[in-house]
Amino acid sequence: MEETNNSTPQPTTAYGSNGGAADNYFAVADSTGSGSGSLQNDGFLSSGGGDGSGYDAEFGFQRPEFLTEKIAGTVHEFDRHIFLCYKTPHVWPAQVEAAEFDRLPRLLSAAVKARRGDMKKLTGLTICEGEDGTESSNGDVLFFPDMIRYSRLTHFDVDTFVEETLVKDIEWMPGAPEKLTGSYVFVCAHGSRDRRCGVCGPPLIKRFKEEINTRGLQDKVFVSPCSHIGGHKYAGNVIIFSRTGDDGEVKGNWYGYVNPDDVPALLDQHIAVGKILPHLWRGQMGMSKEEQKKTHKLWFQANGGIKKIEQGAKDSQSETVFDIPNTNNVGCCGGPNNSSCCQTQEFKPEEKLNDDRKVDPNSPEATAAKNSSKGAASKKTRAMSTWFECWEREDTYAALAVVAAAATVTFAYGCYKHLK
Repeated sequence: MEETNNSTPQPTTAYGSNGGAADNYFAVADSTGSGSGSLQNDGFLSSGGGDGSGYDAEFGFQRPEFLTEKIAGTVHEFDRHIFLCYKTPHVWPAQVEAAEFDRLPRLLSAAVKARRGDMKKLTGLTICEGEDGTESSNGDVLFFPDMIRYSRLTHFDVDTFVEETLVKDIEWMPGAPEKLTGSYVFVCAHGSRDRRCGVCGPPLIKRFKEEINTRGLQDKVFVSPCSHIGGHKYAGNVIIFSRTGDDGEVKGNWYGYVNPDDVPALLDQHIAVGKILPHLWRGQMGMSKEEQKKTHKLWFQANGGIKKIEQGAKDSQSETVFDIPNTNNVGCCGGPNNSSCCQTQEFKPEEKLNDDRKVDPNSPEATAAKNSSKGAASKKTRAMSTWFECWEREDTYAALAVVAAAATVTFAYGCYKHLK
């Protein structure tokens, strides 16, 4: 797969409906968590990290930075979020939207960028897990807050798809949209992009699935790993799309510093009754950063001056919850006459972990290094497996077409020689 360039910054900006650059970065490719706080994975999960066990103290929920910053107001403003279902986190490169061999996400991202000035809504693109034969197959595209799914998008259809669904806001004719019901939870598990996401994401997804099964919510709450959504240093990062409030509208709320023990409260409070967990809340789709901060502050003022949250407390399992804000009463740039669009096809490469630091010879990293030579054969096997996963169905069709054409020419030439 394409290797990540870690030396040249690639900023991604949000664009208005006139094609001009907006004032901020879009959340899926934002600079929050960048710089010295970002830890490039460089094959972390596939080179001895496994599911991240053993790395919790450095990159997981026990890391020193966990719960140390205020996170309300860290979600960039946008009005529509689409998720492309595509393969699994284990084969996603650090910049999956720009990978040479991953044509569908690369072409979809490029098409969104090319048509950004024609779109009416500020739009974000993120990759989520896709697996044929499951709820979300490869090529499916989920729209929020629209709550619709388009199935089986291929790289041949990208331009038409973007034109009709994102520019004209009409149905994509080759495939009628399917209405989505229930709540959707996305957990950043993009381990090749940042180690913290690779360590925190999988156990959160596992806990969500366990609690969903325990509550019998398999047909009502759906959880999926997703690619980078911004704010690596706030991992675990979770986005929840659910119908909340008296109006029943779908709202997308972002949470950070989520650990597995927070999952029951997110299901029982946020999804079940529409109550925010303020100590983990980063913001909401459709609100500006300032509006998010103001809303968060008003929650506490309206509830008798609740004591300030101690951001450094590791056991911050607050039972205090607040109603989810109604964005109809909050100004934003998503109005019909002041709409804008953004895309997330490029990312800022993050700084690598300092390899010069001293490593405990008994640490998991040292053990992994000692076993690296022994694992050469298995790495080659994984590389071959990844190569096969990158071979798309359309490539197979193209190869068969070439073989058939060659056979036809050979047969015709034989007939010609025979007639002579």
